[in-house]
Amino acid sequence: MQQSIADIRKEYTALSLKASEVDANPVDQFLSWFDMAINAEIMDPNAMTLSTIDGNKPSSRIVLLKGVENEEFVFYTNYNSAKGHQMASSPYVSLNFFWPELERQVRIEGTVQKVDKATSDAYFKSRPRGSQIGAWVSPQSETIEGREVLNKRLEEIELKFKDKDVERPPHWGGYAVKPNLIEFWQGRPSRLHDRIQYTFSEANNWTIERLAP
Repeated sequence: MQQSIADIRKEYTALSLKASEVDANPVDQFLSWFDMAINAEIMDPNAMTLSTIDGNKPSSRIVLLKGVENEEFVFYTNYNSAKGHQMASSPYVSLNFFWPELERQVRIEGTVQKVDKATSDAYFKSRPRGSQIGAWVSPQSETIEGREVLNKRLEEIELKFKDKDVERPPHWGGYAVKPNLIEFWQGRPSRLHDRIQYTFSEANNWTIERLAP
């Protein structure tokens, strides 16, 4: 290794974040930042870390945000995957977006539930055919003997839906995360970062606070 991991550093100097300047609604604030991330041509600005609870320990992976609807964050996956089983056992999840080009991070905590079948059907129809086929092919998170298992299954599914529309598998669909905490992080010099946190209260409104970095 040419460089010590401990010596990797970056000074954040691009922007600042003030509580007086953020939107009263954190979802609207997120959408504003998300538009900036798109305009900055960040690779996969909708990539987010989804953390679930696996028994008594956390489990994380990257998934893609596919919508913000009714102030909830929507993504799609295999219900029978490891994360699907974990979300069925515990509805508490967290999401994390990191946009290094803007020196920004958004952290979201909340509860998750499946979206309705009509919403999952509509999104599935919008996917490329290859992705639709893939949803049938992969027994996501299960152990397989080798790549040939997927290749054989791919041939079977392509034959099954030859000259036909691909139906949505019953084991595949959407989830919506209802947030109760959203934190916006803006990198600042000397590690004295700006952190603005929104917390949803029992009075059904959002409280805005500044956190120490």
